[in-house]
Amino acid sequence: MNQNKIVETLINRGNELFDAPKITIKFTGNSEADSLLNDISSFPHAYVLACVMDRQIKAERAWAIPYSISKEIGSFKFNKLLKLDLATLRQIFKKRKLHRFNDIMAENFFYAIQLIHNKYQNVASNIWNDNPKSATVVRRFLEFKGVGVKISTMAANILARDFKIPMKDKICIDISPDVQVKRVFTRLGFISKDTSNDGLIYCAREFNPEYPGTFDFSAWEIGREWCRPQNPDCKNCYLNKFCPKNIE
Repeated sequence: MNQNKIVETLINRGNELFDAPKITIKFTGNSEADSLLNDISSFPHAYVLACVMDRQIKAERAWAIPYSISKEIGSFKFNKLLKLDLATLRQIFKKRKLHRFNDIMAENFFYAIQLIHNKYQNVASNIWNDNPKSATVVRRFLEFKGVGVKISTMAANILARDFKIPMKDKICIDISPDVQVKRVFTRLGFISKDTSNDGLIYCAREFNPEYPGTFDFSAWEIGREWCRPQNPDCKNCYLNKFCPKNIE
């Protein structure tokens, strides 16, 4: 059955990524910005704050925001960030045009700093450094202002898959309801075009309940590289021979 073969292929791709050695993640395409984001030993808050910024603009632009602020204030040490008041952050966001919604995201950035200070003793890696359950990591990210299920599950997934952060399980690392992922799942016949985000999440849970987020990057990768909204490059997609769109 083609659906079973597609699921198996996607899970294998997910396992391949999960088991691969840790490498530098190219979040932005800017080597200095990516170096900051990948240094979760010295600057774990850069990763957390970038996750908080990832909303309603291109991901590369959102993830570059911590680096842009570091250039503006001359450092990205947490004690330096903690000295920034909300008015100053708003000025920086507007001056550098960091986001589509500069006032809102400056506020989210500010309150994220305060949460890391008040709850995690100024060390953002305390969110994940106690070998937590996956549900715990997702819940902790949901506490940040402006962060919903999509970003919190994505954040947990990157930590587990790419940064190789140990967690007790992966059962609550869901697939992220991203537009690329939804398009791929729809074209593969897994969901209908009108399926809700919850429907997508439960579909992935049904296919791989131990780690539903295993589909996240592979489906996103297919959507971005080949299964585009217009003029999809089906012949180069590794699911081509199984895809219902190709079989029709």
